[in-house]
Amino acid sequence: MSIDATHDPALRSWVASANDAATDFPLQNLPFGRFRRCGTGEPWRIGVAIGDQVLDLRAAREHGAWPPALASALDALAAGDLNTVMAAAPGPRRALRAALSQALTTGSSQQQALERCLVPQSGIELTVPCAIGDYTDFYTGIHHATSVGRLFRPDNPLLPNYQWVPIGYHGRSSSIVASGTPIRRPLGQTKAAEAQRPSFGPCQRLDYEVELGFLIGAPNALGEPIAIDAAEDHLFGVTLFNDWSARDIQSWEYQPLGPFLSKNFASTLSPWVVTMEALAPFRAPLQRPAGSEEPLPYLDSRATREQGALAVRLETWLQTAAMRAAGEPAVRISSGRADEAAFWTPAQLVAHHTSGGCNLQAGDLFGSGTLSGPGADQAGSLLELTRGGKEPIRLPNGETRAFLADGDTLMLRGTCEREGFRRIGFGECAGTIVASPAHS
Repeated sequence: MSIDATHDPALRSWVASANDAATDFPLQNLPFGRFRRCGTGEPWRIGVAIGDQVLDLRAAREHGAWPPALASALDALAAGDLNTVMAAAPGPRRALRAALSQALTTGSSQQQALERCLVPQSGIELTVPCAIGDYTDFYTGIHHATSVGRLFRPDNPLLPNYQWVPIGYHGRSSSIVASGTPIRRPLGQTKAAEAQRPSFGPCQRLDYEVELGFLIGAPNALGEPIAIDAAEDHLFGVTLFNDWSARDIQSWEYQPLGPFLSKNFASTLSPWVVTMEALAPFRAPLQRPAGSEEPLPYLDSRATREQGALAVRLETWLQTAAMRAAGEPAVRISSGRADEAAFWTPAQLVAHHTSGGCNLQAGDLFGSGTLSGPGADQAGSLLELTRGGKEPIRLPNGETRAFLADGDTLMLRGTCEREGFRRIGFGECAGTIVASPAHS
């Protein structure tokens, strides 16, 4: 991914809020999302976040002046179809990004035409940004894998295949929801260690997982693996991702085949897709603990070693129902960096997923797995922060949490910063826990 004129930190937009140093959505970002005006019931449409506004691409297609080569992409976006644009090669996507950047830059001849195409973000609702056909959750966070492994296997926390194979499982795409969607506490079967029989009821150990979501762009044909050097051409963009986990249900059901009902009840996706092009200045070397095994050749390249990781700062914020009632803001309970957490890069995930001939489709989602850093305050789940629930965290108002309670709102935030470039962000990935459904 090359750095070009769209990343110039000196660029300013005629959308004044995009020039605010604190915004997640400066001119240098331009993430895509699917939105509609609150309370209208109108069809979902594709927009680009710019400051505290959204450029409605349906209206922009009608009122703006665009290069003829972008007609098919803009037609798809005007129809609310992001997947078609995601499936394009990187060249056309870069051309679209350049045209949007120029149109929104101070002094653009398109300002007058496009001002009428802006919608305040305060007046919209957002949904999942594209059609997600398939979802695979990986397990790339080595510090998470090690610390969780210690809870269950103190003498052998990391299984022998971890350093050789990007571990993953196929999840449920139908229960992926956009930020802000309430999360109903799941029912499930659990078994206490001392019990003779399992029981059925509400999950008691509900947890979150701090992840990044990688959205696939250009597809590959069935039976045709994607080489590691070409893998990033098949990635469209990145979101924040919270793969909610029912830890008590999971511990009973996961052997021998892995997570099932403990994971498929809900996963929350941030609604704005930050493109791989926007992330070009924020690449980082792949970091692995000293003494780690070298990857097999099909997972190894100079590019993935030198700049395959993503330098994203990830934060977790919690607001309880009592805090909300008292007018108290959310508090940050952990913070870490994706490039310090991940043992495998997005390109390696693509190369491995397709190595057996699996055909990826535009809009497929990869979850990174829980991205916990090496420090105790960098944990990406309550399971780690509380050592399996044994050491609950204490909040400023005196409440404690071993796992999530009904009424808790959990928020993930992500930002990218590097000297010489504009800070960009991902928006918010949030969900509030609501009570389980009645059961008999």
